[in-house]
Amino acid sequence: MRYFDYLTKEQEIALFYNPPISFNHNTTSKDLLAHAVGAALYMPATRASVPEDILKLKSAGLVTVIIDLEDAIGDNEVDHAEESLIQHLIFLAAYEENEPSGSDSLPLLFIRVRNPEQLRQLIFRLGSLVTMLTGFVFPKFSVDNGIQYFEAIADYNRTRSYSDPVLYGMPILESAPIIYRESRVDSLLSIRNLLGNYRDYVLNVRIGATDFSSLFGLRRSPDISIYDLTPIRDCISDIINIFGRVEEGYVISGPVWEYFANKGHRVLRPQLRQTPFEDTYGKNGRDMRNSYISSSMDGLIREVILDKENGILGKTIIHPSHLRPVQAMYTVMHEEYVDACSIVESNDGSLGVFKSQYSNKMNEIKPHLNWAKRILLRSQIYGVLHEQQHFVGLLPENEFTHV
Repeated sequence: MRYFDYLTKEQEIALFYNPPISFNHNTTSKDLLAHAVGAALYMPATRASVPEDILKLKSAGLVTVIIDLEDAIGDNEVDHAEESLIQHLIFLAAYEENEPSGSDSLPLLFIRVRNPEQLRQLIFRLGSLVTMLTGFVFPKFSVDNGIQYFEAIADYNRTRSYSDPVLYGMPILESAPIIYRESRVDSLLSIRNLLGNYRDYVLNVRIGATDFSSLFGLRRSPDISIYDLTPIRDCISDIINIFGRVEEGYVISGPVWEYFANKGHRVLRPQLRQTPFEDTYGKNGRDMRNSYISSSMDGLIREVILDKENGILGKTIIHPSHLRPVQAMYTVMHEEYVDACSIVESNDGSLGVFKSQYSNKMNEIKPHLNWAKRILLRSQIYGVLHEQQHFVGLLPENEFTHV
């Protein structure tokens, strides 16, 4: 897989100073793969067209899919959903077998299970099909169920063939003990200790803000971000504080954005600037910007910016129209890249601080070194844009992709 591989060679050369690298779940290192999860599109396992949708959206930039056996299906549909899942994977396995690129031909595939028992049963039932998966997603993750989840993953990895890829787990932090103030810190510290025992198999730590919001009867509007809901913001802050520390080494993925069409009236002024759109698309840029605003995409873009500023990389998405806006926001600006390179290259004890190449800031080597290393990791997966380019060049001019 490779981000933005729908671009022509000419478009890629025009946009990227350094293009994204290729990756796959067989040989790519865990650190890079964790950064590559990016915009993860949920699909209910009961949807009959899942395989066709995956292949269709692959050509539009789909990189990560989470096939859902939990909240997206009814409690009475579990058996049907599991059978459908197996058929979806059989279909995709046949497609992959006939593709020249082999294991690089499909997006990263994950399954969200309902509980540890279902996880163990699925690993057994899938047999060799499990090697198609990058991993499983664990909802309502806690110290009560966490060991069972990761022991199932660890048991598989201990007995897998050497040539088979590692199977990863992605816990979702979304339960009451985590959001409630009186139990939050103890719960998060206990989960951190638990994950430390299975660090090699933890790909992302994901935030499930929809479940958090439901405990307070809240739902954010398309005009605001999840960071404007104060109980959720405070909890996210603590999650970042505990799991986002450099020494912990976890990639934290941000909450889902729920909106894909805004049929109501806006209350707050849009914050998406007009200039980048006009710089990229000329006279058509204004209409394009207006289409993003009318479909609530400006709210999504703003929230991804806030995610990144808070050290969060990756986002759960529920609609194909979210793919390119989220992915485009993860590209690295040329200014960020040259700053990061300069900081890392100057970390030899000869300097403490120096003026940036853009002559608009001071780069302090020791305080900014960890930031620089993260930028360089992200730059490999999402690429570095040319000095005169920005994320708007990666957004589709036409109508959003629908399935």
